Amino acid sequence: MKTISAALLLAAAVAMSTLDAGAQERAIVKSVTVKAPVAEVWKAWTTTAGIKTFFAPDARVEARPGGPFEIFFNPYAKPGLKGADGMMVLAVQEKKMLSFTWNAPPQLPEARAQRTSVVVRMKPAGEGQTEVRLVHAGWGEGGQWDRAFDYFDKAWERVLASLEKRFVDGPVDWAPWLAQMRAFQDAEEARAAAAKKP
Repeated sequence: MKTISAALLLAAAVAMSTLDAGAQERAIVKSVTVKAPVAEVWKAWTTTAGIKTFFAPDARVEARPGGPFEIFFNPYAKPGLKGADGMMVLAVQEKKMLSFTWNAPPQLPEARAQRTSVVVRMKPAGEGQTEVRLVHAGWGEGGQWDRAFDYFDKAWERVLASLEKRFVDGPVDWAPWLAQMRAFQDAEEARAAAAKKP
């Protein structure tokens, strides 16, 4: 009887510590089923040309550990403020998994100075379809961490919706977005020049 009670107590303690550890680590988890085979979805995530079809108008991606995974939402911005500047690939499992570092948007500089990690997994989901599961982890708590978490909880939904749409309607036409970014950058530069005048 004592042995059974001790075993039950030990099992309960392990379960509680596992629950506590799980409760402390938060992650954003999103998934989508894409109407394309794994090989095509893999290329969309792991090549510069592929990223430009759904994620952002410019990028620098090399699917190898230590390779760049830089996604430029505003290619006209100064280096360091274009988007996911300086991010890199952590691990690659061909046509199955890609992981990379990630940063917060420029408007959250304290969180942006640090890095989180994203894992994208792909697997067949029926004839000519792929299930894509994204997990974004490594979050701190409070302040800008919470704001960044909320931001990406919505942003990753948009990215996966864009991926899904890309394989239904074709690649994104970034021309309107780029015109908007060019106008924004021109206005920023004009403000900076005006501020320097005596």
